[in-house]
Parts: sequence; structure tokens; C-alpha cells
Amino acid sequence: MREILVAATVLLTFSSSVTAGEETIVLKANRLVDVQKKKLVKNATVVIIGNKIESVNPKRMPQNGHAIHLGDATLMPGLMDMHRHLTAIISKNRHMERFTLNPQDYTIRAVVNAEKALMMGFTSVRNVGDRASATVALRNAINKGVVPGPRIFTAGRSIATTGDHADPTNGMRADIMGDPRPKEGVINGPYDARKAVRQRYKETSDLIKITATGGVMNVATSGQNPQFTEDELEAIIITARK
Repeated sequence: MREILVAATVLLTFSSSVTAGEETIVLKANRLVDVQKKKLVKNATVVIIGNKIESVNPKRMPQNGHAIHLGDATLMPGLMDMHRHLTAIISKNRHMERFTLNPQDYTIRAVVNAEKALMMGFTSVRNVGDRASATVALRNAINKGVVPGPRIFTAGRSIATTGDHADPTNGMRADIMGDPRPKEGVINGPYDARKAVRQRYKETSDLIKITATGGVMNVATSGQNPQFTEDELEAIIITARK
């Protein structure tokens, strides 16, 4: 874990330094994990120009590179987390948070969780559903160098049907449940399905997340039955593809 943190720390430092220009960084460490050859390389050197890894253990070293000596550390490619919810944490109060937290609270939590993910070695994260599309703003802030974090590919809000796994009003009292619509990620029928996808597109989400069945941690529905009709799924897929 210490070695991963060292590599992530270097990445964090580097990501904030390259905005000024195409700086050359030379990382030196005792070991490097070569995932293509499936072996551990000793006395590793990695040359980074701008935001791109230029070479590993090159025959000729760059003349004007800024060298960072990491010593007894192991370099490795950045990890990818393909299913993450940066606005969420698992706790006994998680179902109550819908009534106690504001969108700003979720956004601040996402900023903190994004930096934690980076420091654990994850340089790319696919965020598959959040509240208030907080990770769209976070993705943009990270890309601009405003806050530290991994590359984020986000779906924004998940798309569900009424009472489905991602219906944000599941488990609420009837008088406060309301009737969430495509903007909130809840659809009923092909027309709603197209509108929900277009709303995610309008919000600049990177991908579309649907909850085709119930979820194992849901409070109101089964986790075993299909939630969408075929015509709803077809409308989502065709619209997303376009």
C-alpha cells in the first residue's frame, strides 16, 4: 500500500505541474510492474512528457528532465475502478441522508472520495450513478486542475423506472414521495426514456447507466425481476447511440 501511495502521490504532484507546459519528468524507483511482460523490473526509469508516458527504461535519457528519485518504491500502471459511486459512503445512516444532505454535501463528499481514490492508485474511475450529477462538475474541475482526482467517466444520474432500484423516492412516505420524472432519472414508456437520455446528454454525462433489474441494497423493490419493458430499453439504446 505504501508503494501505491508513493506512485499516486507522484501522479498527483505531476498532474498539477504540467498545466504550465510540456514539462519532462523522470521517475526513478527500485522496481516497476511490467503488466505486458508480466514481470517485475528492477531499477526502473519512467519518462513523462506533458501528460503522457513517453518511455520506460529508455536507452537515452532526456537532457533537461526533472528527476524524482523514489528509492525503495514500486511503480505500476494506474488502476481503473469500473463501478464507483463517489458521492456515496456505506454507513448505517445512508438511507436517512436523502432527508438530511443537500446537493452541495454530496459534491463535497465526492471531492474527498475522488482524492482518496487517486491516493489508492486509481487513476481512472467510472462513476455509475450519483445524486444531483455532482460527479459531472467534479470531472470538469479535475480536468481543469482545480482539485486533485482521477480521470472520471460519469453517467450522472442513473435511469430507472418508477419504483425501480434507482428511483430516488423509494421508501419515502406517500406525502413526500412525489412523482420523479426523466430529469430525476425516472422513466415510464419510450417517450420518457428518450427524454432521460437526452437530459443526461444535456448535462454532459459520459455514458448512460440503467438499472435493468432491482438492486441488492434497495429499500423498496425486488432485486430479481426485470424493471424495464423492451420498448423502453430499445428507446434508451437507440437514443444513446445517436
